[in-house]
Amino acid sequence: MMKKTIAAGTIALMLAGAGAALAQSAPPREGMRMTRPSAEDVAAFTDARIAALKAGLKLTAEQEKNWPAVETALRDLAKQRADRASAMVQRRDERRGNADAAQPAPDAIARMREGADGLTRRAADLKKLADASEPLYKSLDDAQKRRFGALIRTGGRSMMGHHRMMHRRGDNAR
Repeated sequence: MMKKTIAAGTIALMLAGAGAALAQSAPPREGMRMTRPSAEDVAAFTDARIAALKAGLKLTAEQEKNWPAVETALRDLAKQRADRASAMVQRRDERRGNADAAQPAPDAIARMREGADGLTRRAADLKKLADASEPLYKSLDDAQKRRFGALIRTGGRSMMGHHRMMHRRGDNAR
């Protein structure tokens, strides 16, 4: 049963990564717009990534007690990321729709402040994930900790981020 779960999670991650890689490498065709994944797609990929993390860790019954907090934090992080992306698209569409109106685009200083505010919110979200993950992480053996580090980064900077795998050669390498 566990092997099937790991296999399913691995396949889901490979498909998500392959789809994102193809989307990034293929230039858009004339007249075709890139479409964002639907909310249902995002939820399915989130479920797959969380299942893959849990399956890859092979938690003991004792460690399993700390899992719900991690899963909740991961789901919250994914929702907040989706909300930010949606708000960004909405702002862009409003700016395009109001091209004739006297609403200028934000100046450089306003963009810097917006960016700083966004980084502050994302930092707080990541800290919540770290806080929720700490009890589980402390209970893991060295092999599980290694897998946790690799699987939590599956989405780039964090599990719910960009769709590319990051590899590290050691604890100090980036």
